[in-house]
Amino acid sequence: MKTGAIKMTLFLALTALARTAAAEDNPFLAPYNTPWDVPPFDKIKNEHFMPAYEKGIAGQRAEVATITGNTDAPTFKNTIEALEVSGQLLTRVGNVFENLNDAETNDEMQKIAKDVAPMLSALNDDIFLDPKLFARVKTVHDQRASLKLTPEQNRLLEETYKQFVRGGANVKEADKKEFREINERLSVLSLKFGENILAEENRYELVVDNAADLKGLPQTAIDAAAETAKEKGKEGKWVFTLHKPSMIPFITYAENRALREKIYRAYCERGNNNDDLDNKETLREESTLRARRSRHARFWHGAMGCKRS
Repeated sequence: MKTGAIKMTLFLALTALARTAAAEDNPFLAPYNTPWDVPPFDKIKNEHFMPAYEKGIAGQRAEVATITGNTDAPTFKNTIEALEVSGQLLTRVGNVFENLNDAETNDEMQKIAKDVAPMLSALNDDIFLDPKLFARVKTVHDQRASLKLTPEQNRLLEETYKQFVRGGANVKEADKKEFREINERLSVLSLKFGENILAEENRYELVVDNAADLKGLPQTAIDAAAETAKEKGKEGKWVFTLHKPSMIPFITYAENRALREKIYRAYCERGNNNDDLDNKETLREESTLRARRSRHARFWHGAMGCKRS
C-alpha cells in the first residue's frame, strides 16, 4: 500500500511539473514580442490551445466576479468599460484558434473545437444570465441620457446592453436551465455544420483530362491544378477543388461554361446532397432550438422597446 501511495504521489507530482512546464512554454501565456504583436505561429502548437483556453476562461470569470462584487455604484467605467476589456487572453487564443481551424484544420483541432464549444457556451451564459451583473449594466443604460458619454462610449453601452438582452438576461429564472442546455446544443450543432461543409469541400474534385477545357485560365491556376492532380495520384490531369484559391480562378476565367456551372453548383450545394455530410437535419434541429429559445426569451420585445405581436 505504501509503495502504491508513493508511486501515485510521484505520478501526480510529475504530471503537475509537466503542466507547469507546458504553461511556461505556451506562447499565449507570455508577451508575443513580435512586430505589431503578430501571433508567433511558428511556436504555436495544438497542445497550447486547451491550456490557454482554460486559463482564459478562468481569467474572465475572475474579472467578471470583480465587477459584480464591486460595492461602488455602477458607472460606465467600472461596469461597461471593465466588461469590454475583460477576457483579453481568451480573445487572444480564440482569434488564433478560430482562424487556424478555418484555414488548416485537422482532426486534433476539430476535437479541441468540440471540447471548447460547451465551455465557451457555459461562460457566455454565466455572464449574460447573471442577474447582479445585468442589474449593473441596466443601471448604467438607464442613466445614459445624463452621463455625457462620447459617441463611441454610447455605442459601446448600447451594444453591451443588447448583448445581455439577446443573451437571455430577462429570461425567467425557471427557464434558465433549459436556456443553457439549448445554447450548449446549438454550439455543438454549429460546429457540426461547419465540419460537414469543410469535409465536403475537401472531398470534391473536378477532374479535367482535356487540355482544351483549360482555355481562358491563367497559367498559375493551370499549374496549381496540375500539382493538385499529382498529389492525388492523377498525374497528367488537372484537379480543381472547392477551396477558394482553386475554384475562384476557374469560375472567373474558364471558358467552358458547363464546367464552370458544375463546380459552382457543387459549391452552392455543400451539405445538401442527402449523404453522410448532409446538413438539413442539423439545420432543422437548429431552427427548432432557436424557436424554443425565443419562446423562453421574450426579452426581445419588452426589453428592446418593440411592440408585442
